[in-house]
Amino acid sequence: MTKNTMKVAVFAGDGIGPEIMAEALRVLDALKLEGLELTEGLVGGAAYRATGHPLPPETLAIAKASDCILFGSVGDFSLDNLERHLRPEQAILGLRKEMKLFANMRPAKVYKGLEHMSSLKQEVAEKIDLLIVREANGDVYFGNKGIRILPDGRRQGFDDMSYAEDEVRRVAHTAFRTAMGRRKKLCSIDKANVLDTSQLWRDVVIETSKEYPEVELSHMYVDNAAMQLVKDPGQFDTIVTGNMFGDILSDQASMCVGSIGLLASATMAEGTYGLYEPIHGSAPDIAGKGVANPMAQILSAAMMLRHSFGLEAEANRVEAAVEKALADGIMGGDLGGKAGTREIGDAVLARL
Repeated sequence: MTKNTMKVAVFAGDGIGPEIMAEALRVLDALKLEGLELTEGLVGGAAYRATGHPLPPETLAIAKASDCILFGSVGDFSLDNLERHLRPEQAILGLRKEMKLFANMRPAKVYKGLEHMSSLKQEVAEKIDLLIVREANGDVYFGNKGIRILPDGRRQGFDDMSYAEDEVRRVAHTAFRTAMGRRKKLCSIDKANVLDTSQLWRDVVIETSKEYPEVELSHMYVDNAAMQLVKDPGQFDTIVTGNMFGDILSDQASMCVGSIGLLASATMAEGTYGLYEPIHGSAPDIAGKGVANPMAQILSAAMMLRHSFGLEAEANRVEAAVEKALADGIMGGDLGGKAGTREIGDAVLARL
């Protein structure tokens, strides 16, 4: 990012993506940010229909020339029979690889008045305000894998779990920096009592913690963490964990909150480059109907302001406007309300 410029690649994508992105861009415009430059590009099914590929070279060029990516969603049921490398979802995977995005950050928070949406008891749910930092480029998902035949003729599936210490250290730094901006508490989740990979993970996180003496570091085994997210989620502030454990626990945290329609996420590279997107997907069944809830997309834009541009005050303004709109009963169908996409956008703008 050069001085006084904020270059954002805007990839709305498929389904409800363009509708909810439009509302997020209205919010950014209302902030009147000096030096903000937006460049739009096609990804996913929309890109495939126009160019024959879900992540065409021109889109990737926009990403590389920008300071971050504000992403909508990809996914188109009508394209599910394409060869795997041409399916819409390959756009997000390709961006993660090309832009070296390795740390997924997913907050989970229960907003006042929405405690009833959670499956947990209200007095438990109302305390949820946490952020999970998940390593996104390693672990069993990227290790050697396959199916082999044993000498006795039996088939055996295998997936290698491994982390090099530099892979752990870089995501640990991201987590510690994130914790510094929150309540200065970091819980590292692993399975060090069973897995050597987790033992290395724990050792490196402890080593890295010496550079962040203000952050209170704790450790928890993943099975206990899954229980604690249901029993006492309020004890967590920032969590850091590996790819597979993070995949599972972040989805669990989402359901502890009760609605994915309000949940944003970021996937960060080294430094401040990140890709920001809602977690709810393209929802093609309601695309074009004007009923999609844009709040997660708007909150993704707030995360972008905070993590890529250091605009904490502006991010707080956006988040407070969303929270006030919810408190005033402005809710989409996913939350049991009747407000449409534009109406929700108008409500957030009115409360900025």
